[in-house]
Amino acid sequence: MYTYSTTGDIVAKDVSLKGGTTATIYSSESFPDLELKLLEKFPEGDFTVRSLEAFGSDTSLGVIIEVSTIDADALEPALEEITGLELNGENYSVEFIGGSLGASFYKQMAIALLLAYIFMGIVVFVTFRVPIPSFAVIFAAFADMICTLAVFPLFGIKLSTAGIAALLLLVGYSVDTDILLTTRLLRRHDGTLFVRLIDSMRTGLTMTAAAIVALGVGYIFSSSYVLQQMFLIILIGLVFDVIMTYGMNAGLLIWYLRKKKVEA
Repeated sequence: MYTYSTTGDIVAKDVSLKGGTTATIYSSESFPDLELKLLEKFPEGDFTVRSLEAFGSDTSLGVIIEVSTIDADALEPALEEITGLELNGENYSVEFIGGSLGASFYKQMAIALLLAYIFMGIVVFVTFRVPIPSFAVIFAAFADMICTLAVFPLFGIKLSTAGIAALLLLVGYSVDTDILLTTRLLRRHDGTLFVRLIDSMRTGLTMTAAAIVALGVGYIFSSSYVLQQMFLIILIGLVFDVIMTYGMNAGLLIWYLRKKKVEA
């Protein structure tokens, strides 16, 4: 609600989705207070400053500045004054994405995400052919994404094209444990409901733990901001997936099966 009341968007977006200026300074020097100094000059600016590093190492190659409210003509002299560098074609580059183009990217990505959920829902309904368990799978995956988006401000994440790609991957990551749980409880009849639930949790949590470890290693050792953002979004989503799958979906399934008088 805070993000919507202050920006008009449900989630904060970066320049790739709302348009703006991306300036890159190529220099081995560090500028630790660059963002604060830019905000002093442009209080209305929504700056994002991050380091540009060589692939696979921590060697600094420069700094990237993103802002949607300041044009390049005003930004360049301010950067020269703050950094003390004479910016030219060799040590400085600037890109501009128009607001309409960014909005178009956002709309297309949102449609792709919506279609992914629609087709996922169709596959789930065709697979199980039972309304309540199918709805539980779909709702758990949807709630997983909503909860992930809700904590973006806590981690300072601005949604980008890479972030939406991560959310698409999260659809697959989250729905597999729900389908595994539903299959074990609905279609297997060896043992009680509790035994089948524990069996499903053992497999599902092992899968999730392996994914979390792999993504955590990638997040720690990756020098790419884009990859780090994708890894972090999926990591957050997997944590919520455990809660939604075994806290909500499992409860709904057990309630449904007991209502259908399946032996517990």
